[in-house]
Amino acid sequence: MEIIETTLPGVLVIEPRVYEDERGYFMETFHSEGFRRHGLPENFVQDNHSRSGRGVLRGLHYQSPNPQGKLVRVVAGAIWDVAVDIRRSSPHFGRWVGVELSAENRRQLWIPEDFAHGFCVIGESADVIYKCTDLYDARSDRTILWNDPAIGIDWPEKNPILSVKDAGAPPLSRAVALPD
Repeated sequence: MEIIETTLPGVLVIEPRVYEDERGYFMETFHSEGFRRHGLPENFVQDNHSRSGRGVLRGLHYQSPNPQGKLVRVVAGAIWDVAVDIRRSSPHFGRWVGVELSAENRRQLWIPEDFAHGFCVIGESADVIYKCTDLYDARSDRTILWNDPAIGIDWPEKNPILSVKDAGAPPLSRAVALPD
C-alpha cells in the first residue's frame, strides 16, 4: 500500500496495491501489520455501509466524547470526501481537505479521531464503507453546518440533498463539545 499525506497532518490517502488480470482484480483493503508500520490504527470495532444518490451530502459529522477515527472507501460510484480539523488547540483548526474516492480509483481516506467528516456523492449513486475505531454513540453524535463560510469547503454540489439534522447544524463557531 502507498500512504499519501494530505495538507492536514494525520489525514492520509491510502492507495492499496491492486493485482489485476483477465479475471478481475484483488486488493487488500486492510492489513494490521501494514497499518501498524505506518502508524495507523489496527483495531477497528465497527464497519458501516451507506448508499446515497446523486447530490446527497452527508455531514459534517463527529462524535464527542467517544470520537471515531474512520477509514473510508467507496465500493460503487464516487464521492468527494472531506475531513475538517475541529481540535480547538490545533494550528489547523477549521481547515479542511477533500479527496475524490471512487470504486474506480480504489483510494481510501484515513480520518483521525477529533476530525469532522462529510461527503457528497458525485456520481449517480455511491456505496461508501467505513471502518471506525469506536462504536457509534447517539449521545455523542454531533454535526457542523456543511457550508459554514468560516470553513469554506468547496463542495462539488452547491444545492445538495441534506438530512434535516445536517441542514439545521450549527456553524463551527457554535458547535458543541469540540475536542481540545
